[in-house]
Amino acid sequence: MTLRIHFTGADLARTRISPEPDAMWEVMLSLHRLRRGEQTLVFGEWKQNALGRVPALARLLTPLAPSQGYAADFLTPRTGSGSMEAGVESLRRTPRDRLRADLAELVRRHPGRRLPRWTADLAAGSAQAVQAVAGAVSAYFAACLSPYWSRIRGQVGQDRTRRSRVLSEGGWESVFSTLHPSARWTFPTLELAYPAEHDLHLQGRGLVLQPSFFCRKDPVTLLDEGLPPILVYPIEHDPAWAHGEGSSGGTGRRPTLAGLLGPTRTRVLEVVALGDCTTSELARRLGLPPSTASRQVTILRDAGLATSQRHGKVVLHAVTALGVALLNGHQPNLIA
Repeated sequence: MTLRIHFTGADLARTRISPEPDAMWEVMLSLHRLRRGEQTLVFGEWKQNALGRVPALARLLTPLAPSQGYAADFLTPRTGSGSMEAGVESLRRTPRDRLRADLAELVRRHPGRRLPRWTADLAAGSAQAVQAVAGAVSAYFAACLSPYWSRIRGQVGQDRTRRSRVLSEGGWESVFSTLHPSARWTFPTLELAYPAEHDLHLQGRGLVLQPSFFCRKDPVTLLDEGLPPILVYPIEHDPAWAHGEGSSGGTGRRPTLAGLLGPTRTRVLEVVALGDCTTSELARRLGLPPSTASRQVTILRDAGLATSQRHGKVVLHAVTALGVALLNGHQPNLIA
């Protein structure tokens, strides 16, 4: 399935890369990470810590942002700064028509899921219900994201710097074609893998490219075409995020694993563990010939440390639970 974003010349002139993470998108997408049983090197340590901190109020957010499929658009309002304060204030001012329409869409998109009774007050525009949702967002951010926000901002900033350099050297064609392994750019349309068939017509409004720390696999956008157009895409992560600052180097996990697998294969496994990637993307990230990257992935796959699956025209590599255990320094029982 495909997301098709339709540009005009005016849209290209008005397209920009956001310089900061958007706190409201990170709240929603991090909730997805917490609720999915994913084995990932990047988010494993954060999940372990955050699960014990999730405030009780956060239960108000889960029916509005299911772990898969459509989540209410009003949870991710577009603001100038992308800060938590601006996002929560915009959420408090959500018009009643928007609340009603998004909740109706939730019911339509998730027919087997019943919304809690309190959402009827939310759909009616109850100030108390809206305030409760805004309070839940603030409480969740303070408990689970705020302690890590400087690192999240730093990694999103690095992605923005790389994209800006690509833009200056190769134009929007180079930016679009490297946004995601599934990206296909042929003016005037950008095509990307997506959970459903969806067309977004920019109609001269331009597009905000929003790098996201907690977005994983496919990029995301809003369902309602009438809202300001945005494309939220996953960034490349620094492996140190998964193990805390200052963990790379020294005499920790990596030298031992490198001694077992070899330095090149260890680097390949670490990059594969950061998120699904193609062989060509793996080669680019590590500065390896594509044939070398392919051979190393094959060895890791034969050892049960990685998997490869075809998605449309591309083959994506991912780490297995055994690969995650080795990268995390666990000692799995290889005999049982």
